[in-house]
Amino acid sequence: MLHLLRFAELDLARWEACVAASPGALPYVQAWWLRATAGRWAAVVELGPAGEYRSLLPLPTKWRPWGRVGYQPLFTQQLGLVLTPASQYRELADYLLLAKKYCRHFYQQLPTGVALPALPPAFSATERLTHHLALGPDYPTLLQGYTAEYRRRLRKNQQLPQPLGATEGSGAEMEELIRLFQTYRGPADTGLRARHYHALRRLVQAAQVRGVAEIRQVRQPTTGELLAGALFVRHGSGVIYLFAAVTPAGRAAKAPMLLLDDALRRHAGQPGQVFDFEGGNLPGIGRFFANFGARPVLYAALTLSPPNWFPSWMRL
Repeated sequence: MLHLLRFAELDLARWEACVAASPGALPYVQAWWLRATAGRWAAVVELGPAGEYRSLLPLPTKWRPWGRVGYQPLFTQQLGLVLTPASQYRELADYLLLAKKYCRHFYQQLPTGVALPALPPAFSATERLTHHLALGPDYPTLLQGYTAEYRRRLRKNQQLPQPLGATEGSGAEMEELIRLFQTYRGPADTGLRARHYHALRRLVQAAQVRGVAEIRQVRQPTTGELLAGALFVRHGSGVIYLFAAVTPAGRAAKAPMLLLDDALRRHAGQPGQVFDFEGGNLPGIGRFFANFGARPVLYAALTLSPPNWFPSWMRL
C-alpha cells in the first residue's frame, strides 16, 4: 500500500536501497542529496510486506502562512517517482493524490524521459528543457560533433604561448568559485541570497565524501587569477554539470568552453553514460550547449495550486 511518511518516520537505509534498486534513478532522489539540499522531507512510500520500500515520491516541504508547500530544492533539477521492479503502484497520479492531501500547494520537476501521465484534478504541467550528450563515443568523435567555430577556438587556444586549460580544484577553490558567482551573478540575476549557498556547500561536501564531486577551474597562467570554474557530479548514469561561474575576462577568453571540453574529454568513451548540461530553457544557454553537439531533452514541471492563486508561492 501507499503511505504518507513524514521525515521522522522515514527509514533512510530502506530509502537508499529503494533508489539503488530503481533502474536509472538520478542522484537527486538519494537521501544524502536531499539531506544536503532540503534537510528534511516527507514522501509517499509503497511499503512491501517486510517493510521494504518498493517505490517512493519525495516531498520536500516548507511551511508558509497559507499552509504546507511542496517545493523543488535548490541545486536539485529533478525529483519525481522512484519505481523498483517490485512496485505494484506505477501510476504517478496515485502518489499525487496523497501528496495533495498533505500539501496545499505543490511544485516538482519530473525526470527526463518520463511520459507525462494523466494528472489528478487541480494539477497542471509545463514543459522545461535541459540538454544531454551521450558519452559512449570516444573524444575525437565527440569533438567532431562540436560546431566548426568551437573546434577552431580550441585549436587557437592550443596555439597560444601559454594555452588556457582546466585543472582540478578543491574545497577552497569551491569557496572562491561561489564568491565569483555572487560577484558576477548577484541576487538581482538569480534570486539567490547568501543563505541559499549553504545548501550548495553541504551538497559539495557530501559529494566529496562519496568521491563523486569534480571541481574544475581555469586560471590565468601568469597571474593565477581565477577566470572560471565549475562543479560536476558523477553518478551511475553519467555526469551532471551542476554549478559554474565566470569572470568577464574568463568569458572573453572562452573559459566556460574550455571547462566543458575538458569534462567531455575526461568522460568520453563510456557507453550508456550521459552528460547532462542541466539547463537550456534560455535560448542563449541552449545555443551554447548545442555547440558541443548536445541535444535538447524535455522534462515536466508539475504544479498544484488553487485557482487564481498568486504564483509567487513557488519562489521559495
